[in-house]
Amino acid sequence: MIQLTPPDSSDRNLSVILPTFNESLNIVTLITLIKAVIPPGWKAEILVVDDNSPDGTYDLVRRTFEDDGSVRPILRTTDRGFAKSIRCGITQAKFDRIIVMDSDLTHDPADIPRLLHVGMIFDLVSGSRFAAGGSMADIGHYVASMLYNWMLRLILRTQLQDNLGGYFSASRAKIMALPVDEIFFGYGEYYFRLLYFAQRAGYSVIEIPSKYLPRGRGTSKSTWVKMVTNYTCAAMRLRWRGRNLSVATDASTHDLRRPTKMRTGHET
Repeated sequence: MIQLTPPDSSDRNLSVILPTFNESLNIVTLITLIKAVIPPGWKAEILVVDDNSPDGTYDLVRRTFEDDGSVRPILRTTDRGFAKSIRCGITQAKFDRIIVMDSDLTHDPADIPRLLHVGMIFDLVSGSRFAAGGSMADIGHYVASMLYNWMLRLILRTQLQDNLGGYFSASRAKIMALPVDEIFFGYGEYYFRLLYFAQRAGYSVIEIPSKYLPRGRGTSKSTWVKMVTNYTCAAMRLRWRGRNLSVATDASTHDLRRPTKMRTGHET
């Protein structure tokens, strides 16, 4: 049975992690929006983890926020990649409560207060397009993503509806107690690996509705055919891995073999 234990309410410190690659047209706007919605009483830092973008994203952030100690640009020049950038941000975060979000303005910063509020109870809070009240501006993308997530749910045998959203709040310590080498590689498929191992470890995971916005300026880095092929193979490997789990990840987590009750945003 999952135990829901609220953390010390005095610990209101937050690290927001923004992985970037060629997001110079969006990043300053996003940071400004994030800073505007941090709830009163919270202290926040924003980590911009840049994969040596040719468009100068890192230098732009460094120059624009050079007098703002709450914004920390991090430049990665080796072993680059989307999921590895996120892991780098989690590793370098100063605070235990983290939020990870995309840097192309599709994840609405207005959801941050709700992610933090619900995160006072749950180990991992996922902003879901498919929970009741969630949505996506691009209807075609929404339908295609919903259908693909149904397939992922069948493969992974999960009740969670949005396994690829990538907008979440969690405890840094809880994430680092998971097998991070098996999670943080590749592209967006890292997220269903994270959810899968978190559930297997007995963490309390919940979805809340989130409205995904149109991408800001610039172009997407992913293509549907390549993404579906890679993600499906990754899901099948993860399912096979799950069938053969025989040891716990850590003394602080439950046995990975034990099924755990999963929570979604509209369970009663």
